[in-house]
Amino acid sequence: MADNYLEKRYEATLGSQKPKIKRIGHTMDELLRRTRSCRGYNKDYVVKRSELERIVGACTKIGSAKNQQVLRYRLVTKGPEADLVNANIKLGGMLPELHLPYAGTEPEAFIVVCSTVAANSYTYVDLGIALQTIMLKITEMGLNGIVIGAFNKNEITRGLNLTLEPLMLVAVGKGIEKFELTTINPDDSRAYYRKDGIHYVPKLGTNDLIIND
Repeated sequence: MADNYLEKRYEATLGSQKPKIKRIGHTMDELLRRTRSCRGYNKDYVVKRSELERIVGACTKIGSAKNQQVLRYRLVTKGPEADLVNANIKLGGMLPELHLPYAGTEPEAFIVVCSTVAANSYTYVDLGIALQTIMLKITEMGLNGIVIGAFNKNEITRGLNLTLEPLMLVAVGKGIEKFELTTINPDDSRAYYRKDGIHYVPKLGTNDLIIND
């Protein structure tokens, strides 16, 4: 049988035009560009516990300092627990005049990231890897999220009956905001801002991140 038998059969059947390759999923660059901190959500979309479980499931495949895997995740869905979390977080620290999130756009699902050990440098290595992975998975699933570091740890620990120390929170939902990345110079302000309904996020360019010899 000639090496090009299948190719000739294909051309005889469908013509010489080759099929277009359809890319499945997103490239890493696309995911990173779309993975932005969202502070306003559509209340009509209710995040299911199964969706939060899928998101946390991504963390079973990530790196961990010394492979200790000390992080644990408390899932919060719509209801009294979500109301408790919303009452004890702050969003949009660089835009205090906007009082974000706007009434009626609060997130109603959360992942509380906890640690089984007292936080140390290795814990924070794991935390950074886990949070970025969670945000990328949220984006891949067509949802939006935001990592929250400004929260009342005591109230959330007590209200959610946590026996482990909460380190960070991630809100999850269907976002209603528009985002744009802008390239800035090293001396420019890095504060995010809003204009004409768009949330702009300034970022340094590749050359500004590389240390010259």
